[in-house]
Amino acid sequence: MQTVNVELGDRSYPIFIGDRLLESPGLLEPYLGRGRAVVVSNDVVAPLYAERIRGALGDRFADMIVLPDGEAHKNLATVTTIYDRLLAGKFDRQTTLVALGGGVVGDITGFAAATYQRGVNFIQVPTTLLAQVDSSVGGKTGVNHPGGKNMIGSFYQPRCVLIDTTVLGSLPEREIKAGLAEVIKYGLIVNREFFDWLAENSRAVLGLETAAITEVVRICCETKADVVARDEKESGVRALLNLGHTFGHAIETASGYGKLLHGETVAMGMVMAADLSCRMGWLAAADAQRVRSVLEENYGMPVIPPADISEEQYLDLMASDKKAEQGKIRFILLKAIGDALLTDAVDSTTLSQTLHAGAALCRA
Repeated sequence: MQTVNVELGDRSYPIFIGDRLLESPGLLEPYLGRGRAVVVSNDVVAPLYAERIRGALGDRFADMIVLPDGEAHKNLATVTTIYDRLLAGKFDRQTTLVALGGGVVGDITGFAAATYQRGVNFIQVPTTLLAQVDSSVGGKTGVNHPGGKNMIGSFYQPRCVLIDTTVLGSLPEREIKAGLAEVIKYGLIVNREFFDWLAENSRAVLGLETAAITEVVRICCETKADVVARDEKESGVRALLNLGHTFGHAIETASGYGKLLHGETVAMGMVMAADLSCRMGWLAAADAQRVRSVLEENYGMPVIPPADISEEQYLDLMASDKKAEQGKIRFILLKAIGDALLTDAVDSTTLSQTLHAGAALCRA
C-alpha cells in the first residue's frame, strides 16, 4: 500500500492506494468517528462490492443506500432520497457516509454529507479510474442543474480516500478510457515527462497492468494533493485542473447528461483547448496535433465534439461556467505541453474558429 497525504492543516487526510484494500479490515476504522456508517452506492457497483465494504466497515456498518446509476441522476432529487433514508433511520451528526462508486456517487454523497445536519463525516471509496485519479480527491462535491454541470455544491473534504486498484478490472473499456482523459490532463497542465510516459506506455496502462496503473494513480493523486493543498477552493492554481472542462462541460450539458461520459467530453475539450492555444499563437501546431494524436490514437478516445452544438449554445453554456468572472469566459490553455495558464484574453473571432473547427486542427 502507498499513502499520499492531502495537507490541509487539521482537515488533512490520507489517500490509500493499493491492491485489495477493500479486504483490509480495520483500515477505515480510525476515520469513522464515533457513529454508524452508511454506504451510498449505485445499482451497478453495489452488487459487486457490497460484501467487501461491509467487511471493511465491520460492526460499524449500519445501512446501504443504493442509487440509480448514471449522470442523469446527479441532481437534488437524488440527494433528497439520501436525506430521506438518513432521517428515517435517525442517523445523527456522528454518522459517516461512505461513497462507494464513481464520480457521480462521490459527488452526491459528499454533498449530502456537507449538508445533512450541517455536516457529517464522509469517506471516499472510488471504484472508477476517473474517480480514483481525480474526483475523489480535493473535496469538490455537488450536483448538476439543467442549466449547467456541477452548479450546486460545496467544498467539503473527506476523512480519507481508499483506492483499491483491483476494482478497475470490473470496468468496461469505455469507462477506463474516460478516466484516462483526466490522467492525461495532469501531464498536459504540469508534467510533460508524465505525458510522454503515458504516450509511450499506453498499452500497459490500457491493459491495467498492476505496476503501470498503480504508478498512474499515485502520480495523479500526488499532483492533485499538492494543488489542493496550495489552493483548496480554486481561487488560483487549482483552476488549471479544469483543462478541457470549459468546453467539455458545455458539450456534456448540450448533449444531455449521460449520453457522453464526462471523460469523453473532457478529451474533446482538451483538443479544443489545444486548438485554441495554437490559434492564439502560444502552442506549437505540432504540439496541438500531438495532444490530439495521443488521446485519439494511443488511447482511442473520441476527440471531435457533436456537430449539432451551435456556437450560441457553446457561448451561453460557457458563460455559466464556474470559472467565468464578470461576464468573461476564462479558459485554461496551453503555452506548451506541461505548461498551462488561466486567461480571459481570448478574442471572439479566434474562439469562433475553434468552435467551428471540428476535425480541422490549427495549422498555424
